[in-house]
Amino acid sequence: MVLKKEIKNEVIKKYSRSKGDTGSPEVQVALLTERINQLVEHLKKNNKDNHSRRGLLLLVSQRKKLLIYLQREDSLRYTNLLSGLGIR
Repeated sequence: MVLKKEIKNEVIKKYSRSKGDTGSPEVQVALLTERINQLVEHLKKNNKDNHSRRGLLLLVSQRKKLLIYLQREDSLRYTNLLSGLGIR
């Protein structure tokens, strides 16, 4: 599932560190979290959709890797991001 352009721009604007920043770990994790939330809602309605379930697992593992990297590099940014996104 693809994020709508408005939602994506809003998330990038909220979590970017500078103007035009789309590659920082914070932005990537925030975008993945939005996609994960959309897939979770989809799977609540379509619980037998195994292809989407596999995609969800891949997104969760990718987000976990980025969070591990961010925690290792800068724990303050990591805790701020977790509290902002409401995960963990």
